[in-house]
Amino acid sequence: MDALVIVDAANVVGSVPDGWWRDRHGAAERLRDALAAYAADGLPGLLAPPLELVLVVEGAARGVESAEGVRVVPAAGSGDDRIVQLVADEGGGRDCLVVTADRGLRERVQALGARVTGPRAVWGPGRGGS
Repeated sequence: MDALVIVDAANVVGSVPDGWWRDRHGAAERLRDALAAYAADGLPGLLAPPLELVLVVEGAARGVESAEGVRVVPAAGSGDDRIVQLVADEGGGRDCLVVTADRGLRERVQALGARVTGPRAVWGPGRGGS
């Protein structure tokens, strides 16, 4: 079974001060597109391929559509709550990694058995926080 990687779009996009706040939808699309390569190639030093990549979006980014290699899941309310639900529903029995810098969310998903890493895992050096 493929490892599951769940990405907190709002947190990861927000880790890069590149003007994302002017176009939240476009910023989430750019992140989605950047994630696609990891589905086939894996996350260096963290997970070998193949991966199931899930991008959780909220607010103005809710209209972002899935793309090859990346399933986009909109959060009706809190993105954090949706991520926790995905870990509980889909993470059991396989390696599950959540990408976020949010300390509260990290604690919640770790309690369910998921591992966590920061935005740099998907943005690369010089792009985001840890």
